[in-house]
Order: sequence, then structure tokens, then C-alpha cells
Amino acid sequence: MRDGTGGGAMIGRLAALNEEHQQSPWLDNLRRGWLTGGELDQWVQRGIRGLTSNPSIFQKAIESSDDYDEQFGDLVRGGDSVDSAYWQLVTSDILGALNALSPVHDASSGTDGFVSVEVDPALAHDTDATVCAARELHESIARPNLMVKIPGTAEGLPAIKQMIAEGRSINVTLIFSVARYEHVAEAYVSGLEDRAAAGETDLRGIASVASFFVSRTDTEVDRRLDAVGTQSALALRGRTAVAQAQAAYGRFAEIFSGPRWEALEALGAQCQRPLWASTSTKNPAYPDTLYVDELIGPRTVNTMPDDTLAAFCDHGKLRRTVDADQAAARYVLDAVASHGIDLDDVAATLEAQGVAAFAKSFDELLVSLESKADALV
Repeated sequence: MRDGTGGGAMIGRLAALNEEHQQSPWLDNLRRGWLTGGELDQWVQRGIRGLTSNPSIFQKAIESSDDYDEQFGDLVRGGDSVDSAYWQLVTSDILGALNALSPVHDASSGTDGFVSVEVDPALAHDTDATVCAARELHESIARPNLMVKIPGTAEGLPAIKQMIAEGRSINVTLIFSVARYEHVAEAYVSGLEDRAAAGETDLRGIASVASFFVSRTDTEVDRRLDAVGTQSALALRGRTAVAQAQAAYGRFAEIFSGPRWEALEALGAQCQRPLWASTSTKNPAYPDTLYVDELIGPRTVNTMPDDTLAAFCDHGKLRRTVDADQAAARYVLDAVASHGIDLDDVAATLEAQGVAAFAKSFDELLVSLESKADALV
């Protein structure tokens, strides 16, 4: 069944990721029509175990259909500001997705079935405002399978630690380097330790994922390798993103083991799973399931746009790959560095671009909604 096509293959491959390889496939998309038309329920039946969203996803969903017009019109005619109306549109979709994934959350004893919603991306470099926004989202939606997304910026790290210490589940987004991944994992572990030190000795119910962005790294590194232009540089194209994610997984295995972690695990703590994000292939010369096939392994999540999910269900490869050859991953990263590619600079560039892109989507959607509100009122 897994090697065929159609619905049977779809069920087989997604189920096998979880049952045979302990990786959770999540859906990186959401729109109102999927909730009202039952498509999200169908994805869950096929084996999807969680869902992620971001401002760009909501911009596309709201601007590309009239599914939101009735609710939006009622809100603005009732006196709500455009900003308030936007968050109510988002909350309605998130609540619908939370309902759809709730059975998965229950069946997995709280380790899966999560739905992620992101704080205002304009707050990415404001620790205190991020804490307030994340806390407000958690308290206003108040569902056990909600994860609030906080960017893994330097300013986001204290906010992540604080939210974990308060017992709130967090999806850390926009991670582009192994070094920043280590800082994110430390924020999670130390947040749990702070909670335990405050007398909260039952750490069950707190979950987190560290969203390590993949394909964008190849886009930027390949651009720099093209500029180098030598045969050895060009031979490295399309290899950095997977190698870096595999290296991060190696650090994950080290961080979430040993006495320090075992003390928290004894209190019911869940490990913070690496989540592979930005897994659609940007370069058409690369296999369309590259960033799924090469990052399969236990205690991980891969969140995929629906097109990538469909491609994996059709012809993805089911085998443990994420830690199959750590030496090869290190070789690639060393070889890239030897050609003058500074991966820390790549990460800083991509983080800035990612924050800016989400903020742009957020701002453009609000402008669009302002125009629509003017017409309605």
C-alpha cells in the first residue's frame, strides 16, 4: 500500500513516518475552506499529526478567497478595529484546526496534535512585548494543544524561557544555524528547570518544538557558492541545508540525554523535538521531497506544505536518514566553510529576511483589510 498511489499510499506513508520512524508529519498551511469543507479532517485521517501557520499563510488565505468576508464585515460594522478583526479571523481558523487535531493530541497523551499560531512578527526583537503577546494568545485561546510561535532571535530567547517557565507550549520559529538551535534548546531546558525550582514538579503538558528552517539555507548558500564559481564549490550546491539540519539533530541527541535532562524527564518533561520547516524545494533541479527524505528520524517533526505532502505521499522514501552519516554532514559543512562561506552570516541574513518577510505579509494584509473595511463601512 505504501508504494502505490492514491489514498491508500497517502495513508501508508504518513502513518509509517510516525509508526516506523517516530517522526510526526505536520501540515504547514491553513485556510478557512479546509475547515468548512472538511479537507483538514481528511488530512488528519491520512496521518497528519499537527499544523503550523504563519503571517504569510494567513495573508494568502484571507486575500485569495471570500471565505472570511462575512465574519470580517460583521466585525468591522460592529465597531472592531481592523487589527482586532484580523486576530479574530485568525483565532477562528486556529480554533477550528485545534478541534480537528484534538483527537490526535488526546491519543498521543499530549505529545502531538498541536496547532501553532505566531505572535506579531514586528515583535521579533522586543523581548517584553513578545512575552506579553505570547501570554495573551495562550490565555485567549486556552487550548491544551495550542503552540504559540516565537521567533528564535536573540531577543526571543528570554521570552521562550519565560513562557516555558510559565508552563506554556511554544514553537520556536526561524532557526537557521546549529549555534542558535543550541541556544533555543538551552532556553527550553532552563525554562523547565525554573518551573521545577518554583515548586511546579509536574512538567507534563508542556511541549515545544524547535523549528529549524531548511530549504532557505540552500537558496542562500547556493547563491554564494555560485559566486565562488569553482568546480569544487559548485559541487556542494544543494547539500548544506540537509547537512546542517543533520548536525543540529546530532546536538539534539546530546542535549536531551544525560543527567541534566533525565532529572527533568523524571518530572514528566517532554523533549523539545526538532521540527524541520521550510521543507518545500525551492530549486526545481532538486528532488521535490529532498528535505523530507533526508531528515527522517525519531523524535522529530516535519511540517510540509500540502504540495510537498502530496509529493512525499506519492514517491517519498521511507528510511531513517537524519543521523545515518554524521561524518558526511560534518564534511559538507567543513567543505562549505573552506570555500569562504560563513554559515553564521548566512544564518543572520536568513533570520533578518524571515522576520522581514513575515512582517511584510502581516502589514500588507492589514492594509488590504483596511481598504476592505472602508468599503464595507
